[in-house]
Amino acid sequence: MTPFWILVTLGLYTLMLFVFGYFTSRKANNDSFYRANGQAPWYLVAYGMIGASLSGVTFISIPGAVGNSHFSYLMVVFGYLVGYAVIIKVLLPLYYKLQLTTIYSYLEQRFGFWSYKSGASYFLLSRLIGSSFRMFLVVMVLQNFVLDYYHIPFAFSAFGFVAIIIIYTFKGGIKTIVWTDTLQTTFMLASVVIAFILIAQGLGLNFMQLIDKVMDSSYSQVIITDVGSPWHFAKQFLSGMFITIVMTGLDQDMMQKNLSCRNLSDAQKNMKWLSISLLPINLIFLFLGASLYIFAAQKGLTLPAKPDMLFPMVAFEHLGTVSAVIFVIGIIAAAFSSADSAMTALTTSLSVDIIGIEKNHKLSLQQKIRQRKLLHLLVALATLGMIILFGSLNKDSVINELFKIAGFTYGPLLALFGFGLFSRRQIRDRWVPMVVIISPLLAFLIHEMAPAWGYTFGFEILLVNGFINFIGLYLISRRASA
Repeated sequence: MTPFWILVTLGLYTLMLFVFGYFTSRKANNDSFYRANGQAPWYLVAYGMIGASLSGVTFISIPGAVGNSHFSYLMVVFGYLVGYAVIIKVLLPLYYKLQLTTIYSYLEQRFGFWSYKSGASYFLLSRLIGSSFRMFLVVMVLQNFVLDYYHIPFAFSAFGFVAIIIIYTFKGGIKTIVWTDTLQTTFMLASVVIAFILIAQGLGLNFMQLIDKVMDSSYSQVIITDVGSPWHFAKQFLSGMFITIVMTGLDQDMMQKNLSCRNLSDAQKNMKWLSISLLPINLIFLFLGASLYIFAAQKGLTLPAKPDMLFPMVAFEHLGTVSAVIFVIGIIAAAFSSADSAMTALTTSLSVDIIGIEKNHKLSLQQKIRQRKLLHLLVALATLGMIILFGSLNKDSVINELFKIAGFTYGPLLALFGFGLFSRRQIRDRWVPMVVIISPLLAFLIHEMAPAWGYTFGFEILLVNGFINFIGLYLISRRASA
């Protein structure tokens, strides 16, 4: 398949998103952008969140990581289930009880101004890095296999990717995304199943025979008992649980869609079905990863230097035109479904939490909309800058890099919400910024020094970081007044 037809495929898919964006954004206002006017059907939110939860990272990086970690990522997914239970039973009732537009306004009610701004700022940092990482992965793949053919600079490719998202979300925000993510989840899941079938055909096997071949291989190992390994099963499970709590339950991006549901019951149904679906879906991606390595071994292919490049290499160069089309549609669907909601959530938090547009009663409705749009463009520029930066820094599988960064940036959020929910003590609010800056630095030092002590941290550094932050908050706290 020539790069020209790949670009045509991308163009037609983008046009379809623009059509959805046009029809879903009519009569939209700021409440539509932030909360879809609180009228989003829960089943659409649940289905669309599958794509947002998985993203281009899952689509490429998890299959690529199977070569080193085998199926141990499945223990992370089991941890997800426990994390989602906490969100359903603890966090969602709190958010709906307080009728929040952004979840970080809880911190203002519980502790005060500086806790609120610290929490919102860490979300902005965390999500900006995370969403940029996800978008970088997709741009990198398209650059290597398509855009370099036309000598298009990486920076220009990144600009085009961000511009597309801005165009179809600029007016409708979360109201548009609820519908476009439904479409994109469908395309992403269909592409993965079709890719698996094409690999089976390339190996001269049927679907069930390839499954048996994967199960008989070493790639299917789920339980890794080496305590020194970052993929030890207990580390993976605990990491999955707390990653879900912080990267979903304490993340405005993921919670914004839940807060767009009509009521608490609908939001809980959404999260319940989302959590149930993630186990079989992630298992499909792991099977896909193992089948890619088996295919490469049987065909005598040289593995790419970066594991993330294995899936696109096989799809573009060894499985024919249909495979290339399916891969392009799948990766774009996966990328857009997470990137659009991330940029919308960043704009929402920046508008509501940091700038305080909705609290400024001196502004007219039109002025508030205009300021929100300007902030949306600012978020787009910041995202573009991060993607270009990652283009010069990336060296590891993106799924690993993403979780490493999450371990340091989400720790303060885990501690702030945990302290608020499970302690009655009051924090000396003005000292919170100092605690949440120093604590991640201490966690980073521990992470870097641990190998000299005979231990290598994996994703569980998040727990250490959260614990240090929690202790810091306790030290600046006092007993609540009677």
